[in-house]
Amino acid sequence: MVFKSPGDVFITVFNFPVYYYGITMALACLVGVCVAYFVFKRYNPDKNYDLIWDFSVWLLIAGILGARLYYCLLNPDYYLSFPHQILNIRQGGLSIHGAVLGGVLALSVAAKRYKLPLLNLLDAFACGTSLAQAVGRWGNFFNSEAFGFPTDLPWKLFIAPSHRPLQYMNFEYFHPAFLYESLLDVCLFIFLFFYMKKFAQTKPGTAFCMYLILYSIIRLFVESFRIDSALDILGVPIAKIVSVFLILVSSILFLIVFKISKKA
Repeated sequence: MVFKSPGDVFITVFNFPVYYYGITMALACLVGVCVAYFVFKRYNPDKNYDLIWDFSVWLLIAGILGARLYYCLLNPDYYLSFPHQILNIRQGGLSIHGAVLGGVLALSVAAKRYKLPLLNLLDAFACGTSLAQAVGRWGNFFNSEAFGFPTDLPWKLFIAPSHRPLQYMNFEYFHPAFLYESLLDVCLFIFLFFYMKKFAQTKPGTAFCMYLILYSIIRLFVESFRIDSALDILGVPIAKIVSVFLILVSSILFLIVFKISKKA
């Protein structure tokens, strides 16, 4: 199966291009919030779960700002030279690690303001975020980005010359790394869904830790294919470094939260 992007523009309205990337991100945000709402409602029926709709807009804004600022910090030379491009996210340039950080900060504020249990909110939004990421990765497909090394496997992604790195200009087909992550994110969502069925009420917070651990493992796997790292440190992609850090920290947090909930 050969994947080929139809282009990055979905439609042009009065000379204003509407990008597939923006549509995909909007759909991903909607999916993420809806899933988080229904998961939180299911396991916290005694809480005012409708409040999620009240702060979801601010949560999404915080996530997008975090994702964009993180990405810009990884590409300082370009954005210092062209600062007017910092807010131009219609064609890509968002980092999931920044989005998670921004989202966690926003959820912390929302939980305190609306008197909702933070750990339960984190679990619900971890479940929603995993499925949202599966949808959002298709934005990379339309932008012809986030692809891997050249390949001749039956499943492959055609990349037009204008999007190929110079060193791979003579290659046409590449690993569809975006697809690998999208499929693995769906698997992560399924795992978290069943994990929540068993531990959502007895061990709140552990699903969020599991999300961070398992997604980081997924990212390590996908990064072994990708050739477009935003930043390398001593030859190692920053995404791999952050993923290893998150695995270690999240594993410790998981043990702490699990132990505390067991005593309770």
